Amino acid sequence: MQTPVSFEFYPPKTDEQRSQLDRTAEKLKTYSPEYVSCTFGAGGSTLSFTSETVRHLKQEHGFEAVPHISCVGGSREEIRELLKLYRAIGCKRLVALRGDLPSGMGHPGDLRYASELIEFIRAEHGSHFHIEVGAYPEMHPQAEDAMVDLKHFKAKIDAGADGAITQYFYNPDAYFHFIDAVRRLGVQVPIVPGIMPISNFSQLRRFSEACGAEIPRWLGKRMQAFGDDAEGIREFGADVVARLCERLVAGGAPSLHFYTLNLAKPTQAVLSRLG
Repeated sequence: MQTPVSFEFYPPKTDEQRSQLDRTAEKLKTYSPEYVSCTFGAGGSTLSFTSETVRHLKQEHGFEAVPHISCVGGSREEIRELLKLYRAIGCKRLVALRGDLPSGMGHPGDLRYASELIEFIRAEHGSHFHIEVGAYPEMHPQAEDAMVDLKHFKAKIDAGADGAITQYFYNPDAYFHFIDAVRRLGVQVPIVPGIMPISNFSQLRRFSEACGAEIPRWLGKRMQAFGDDAEGIREFGADVVARLCERLVAGGAPSLHFYTLNLAKPTQAVLSRLG
């Protein structure tokens, strides 16, 4: 498959999770990803885990490792130090996000929006970092309406972002309509679809309710019909997601970004079907 791919991991907290990540990284390395990204916890709860994981993925696995960085809960000085750290360990890319304020946490941080975070990164480091931002083809769950959401997205690009990675979705038309809409607003940066392989349907349903990603009714009904047949769900899910990827690539998607959940098999199952 000639289309570039990238993978998202989350930072492990236990020795067992670290071993799992190492096994997954080794298996997915064979696909020569353009880069791998590493998430952070809500309110920066895994901040040190993120930087340690980024360093580990770079040094032990040879990946171009890309940290997620958020404005939530951080002062300008804390973000400034984090950017210095990432530059010192050789990071050239960042995924800049607003992040979600965890319940019960009162301090949102000095920067309120991803666009402000991007402006801050540019003011501190010029063009050193290639900055990706989030995009929501099916609308951000907290957006007032679709047009406001598009304007917020454009503000992030105008602030200096180089590209975007979308929330996952299962309706390719949502992605294509989003691309058409932002192009009409003058946004020309690459927008990479985020791909969520399907292995555990009940878990996927929980994720989707939390982040506003829509599971098409037909897909939900087919998944429910498999009942406890985990293998059937995995095979059917891989077929569905592989067809989604084919349509996206045929329609001009510049690359594919896989949300791995630190598991190799679901992503491998999709990529093997793509050849």
